[in-house]
Amino acid sequence: MRIARLGPLHEERPAVIINDEEAVFVDDLIADWNRANLENGGLERVKNSNLHERKPVKLSDYRIGSPVAVPTKVICIGLNYAQHAIETGATPPDEPVIFFKAPDTVIGGFDDIVIPPNSTTTDYEVELSVVIGKKALYLDSPESAREYILGYTVAQDVSERHWQVERSGQWSKGKCFPTFNPLGPWLVTADELTPNDLRLSCIVSGEVRQNSRTSDFIFPVDYCIWYLSQFMELHPGDIINTGTPEGVGMGFKPPKYLTHGEIVESTIEGIGTIRSVTR
Repeated sequence: MRIARLGPLHEERPAVIINDEEAVFVDDLIADWNRANLENGGLERVKNSNLHERKPVKLSDYRIGSPVAVPTKVICIGLNYAQHAIETGATPPDEPVIFFKAPDTVIGGFDDIVIPPNSTTTDYEVELSVVIGKKALYLDSPESAREYILGYTVAQDVSERHWQVERSGQWSKGKCFPTFNPLGPWLVTADELTPNDLRLSCIVSGEVRQNSRTSDFIFPVDYCIWYLSQFMELHPGDIINTGTPEGVGMGFKPPKYLTHGEIVESTIEGIGTIRSVTR
């Protein structure tokens, strides 16, 4: 199943994608794709309904918002691709590197990315994003983690390198600007996608910058969820950005940072493509 939220900003309605051009609204079954409604069995009500009886709408008639509304947390895994660690000059970590983004950085996958005032080092990072489906804490093993996954979507983990790297190296400072986490275009539920060998890419204004596979993960998805659950409680709707592959702007010589008016396209095999314009 592919789930989405369609409509104007702050007025999105939950929907299920039925093909590449159409969706059906399900707001009579679940008020929104968020923590409270997922905890109260909203997904099961949708799965158990006859969606074929509903009148489809055209996706082209609607703005596609973030597939998750108001996540409690946006957790990020840093340096989680072997080749990306090499391009940054870092030693591949022995344990996952963890940082957070502010939940209100999350926007729709086709919304604009706003470059901060005077920034000359705003960077792109395509990432596979995992959304939690039920509460997880102190999981017994990585193998048990899969049953806690709602699904997968495409994230663009936009980063301001001056604040992330040069200003004391506290990563969250470069990650929490408004619009810095486009997400979408929809979420593919966990029963329909295997995450650990998917092609992902980022194209900036027609130039392929990132082109890799999730098989380059240092820490696979299940391990990351298990690891996080050892020291924080994960809730339905929580977002985990699982890291970016090589090819970020910072890794080029000279660097290729984002400028105003560029088109950033992020694609993951089996999920789809999001596309933002910088301004």
